[in-house]
Amino acid sequence: MGLGGTFDHFHEGHKFLLKTALSISELTEIGLTSQDLLKNKQYSSKLEDYETRKENLKSYISSIADLNRVNIVEISNWSDMDKYAQDPEYDGLVVSQETYDNALKLNENRMKKGLKPLVLIVIPLLKDENSNKISSTSIREKI
Repeated sequence: MGLGGTFDHFHEGHKFLLKTALSISELTEIGLTSQDLLKNKQYSSKLEDYETRKENLKSYISSIADLNRVNIVEISNWSDMDKYAQDPEYDGLVVSQETYDNALKLNENRMKKGLKPLVLIVIPLLKDENSNKISSTSIREKI
């Protein structure tokens, strides 16, 4: 099972994504986007650095599961994500509603290469107490 993201300003949506993946898979590979890949993100000057994001991931995961069940890999560009998704050992991806279209593209590329499509587990976007989408972008905007 795989999943990917920025995991910036770690929040409840991230927790839900990780809990879902860890509840359905013995081994989960997490693609963590590199700092270089995030230059064009909104409010990029407020992004946490790669090591901080990685440590926050590890800290949360270790509070709910054995860290040995997780492999964190750095994603520096789209072809990195595609490369990992082309692994014949992969059987599924956990994605949010926002990243579902990217998962469909990854599956198209798998099928072009004669690989079985990945099972896509799509989690809903979480809302805060004001019914606004919980996102790292909105957190950075407020900082």
